[in-house]
Amino acid sequence: MSATKKLSLTSKVLIGMGLGIAIGLLINMTGLNVKGGFVNTYVVDGLFYVMGKLFINALKMLVVPLVFFSLLSGVCGIGNLKILGRVGTKSFALYILTTAIAIAVAIIIATSAHIGLGMNLAADTSFTTQTAPPLTEVLIGIIPTNPLAAMAQGQMLPLIFFTILLGVSIVMVGTKAKGIVAGIEVANEIMMKMVTLVMVVAPYAVFALIAKSMAELGLDLLGQLAGYVIVLVSALLVHLFFTLMIILKTFSGLSPREFMRKIREAQIFAFSTASSNATIPVTLRVITEKMGVDNSVASFTVPFGATINMDGTAIMQGVATVFIANIYGIDLGITGYLTVIMMSVLASIGTAGVPGVGLIMLSMVFYQVGLPVEGIGLILGVDRLMDMIRTAVNISGDAVVSAIVANSEQKLDQKTYNDPQAGLFTQAQDLEIDHNDEKELAKIIQTAHDRR
Repeated sequence: MSATKKLSLTSKVLIGMGLGIAIGLLINMTGLNVKGGFVNTYVVDGLFYVMGKLFINALKMLVVPLVFFSLLSGVCGIGNLKILGRVGTKSFALYILTTAIAIAVAIIIATSAHIGLGMNLAADTSFTTQTAPPLTEVLIGIIPTNPLAAMAQGQMLPLIFFTILLGVSIVMVGTKAKGIVAGIEVANEIMMKMVTLVMVVAPYAVFALIAKSMAELGLDLLGQLAGYVIVLVSALLVHLFFTLMIILKTFSGLSPREFMRKIREAQIFAFSTASSNATIPVTLRVITEKMGVDNSVASFTVPFGATINMDGTAIMQGVATVFIANIYGIDLGITGYLTVIMMSVLASIGTAGVPGVGLIMLSMVFYQVGLPVEGIGLILGVDRLMDMIRTAVNISGDAVVSAIVANSEQKLDQKTYNDPQAGLFTQAQDLEIDHNDEKELAKIIQTAHDRR
């Protein structure tokens, strides 16, 4: 077997990301990304765009059926409504706690760095704020009037509610539903195999996604907003490597080093796609196969976290608020910053599942504390790159909470968690087909056909 085939999926994706950064920056710095040019038209907006978009669409294609069957399997697997209630309560409390800590840390770091003071920038990019739905409407919307429509639109909270209710109903039916439960288990396994198939092209897709982003963004914008970017990235890294790891160690006793080693694969995909929802299939695979979190917990905490847990977004709000306040010479004071923390926590729930949630939440916070909303135009240029980083932090928070909750419910396999080789597959192993099973399945289908 060649050395290439022996590489793990994570290693291949890392190589793809590195090459994507190098090629993208090369295109940008040499001026080949000029609008209308051959490279920009046929490579950046052509080949790279199509490859990346196809991959993201494939991941999004998996999200709803994967969440549905995985969560349904998890609820049936728990078989105890009290345990399900505990898992939900713990998850919600931890997600709110980490979001509040995240924005508090961000404000402390940003105010200490005095970013934006003395700068004389003008918002040359227009920004039109979107209106977030009232919290009452979000709460009402949790119960779908049409579950199929909620699935078609990829609405996570209504999907989670309906699936849990269906799972509870199946459990209440008892042994008469054992055939359905067995079918659900098989369907869940099939969906995980689909994830495996999609992951085969991941290294090439990640290369295309990163190359396109780097070719468009380059380093110029980072230079103009260096202070903001440095402080924001620093706050995100502090939260990821220190705050979340302290929370993990305190509440579960699990090894932060092992956690960081195993979550890397999901972080790379989150960075590439800048979408927590699109990363759900990868996050589920990582925390169940690599960390040993039981599917009965992971199937709930991961999609729930992808919807309401916004640690990275909260950090961006904290840093952006300090930055814009300093530029406009507005002193928010202690009361203002406490309002920012409270608003960010509430907004993370109130805007759950809304497209462009980061900027919507930020505009809500600005309005509440009296900052000019048009100031958001100053940071729009680097928001795409920052979104990639904060999404990686978001899914890391999802995984931390999943591990803590699973450990507290004795639903985490410590042996798998501490095994460096757990969940590591080569491409050949990922695509391996059991020919005996294949022949047996063909016989079953042929027998059923002959009986017609």
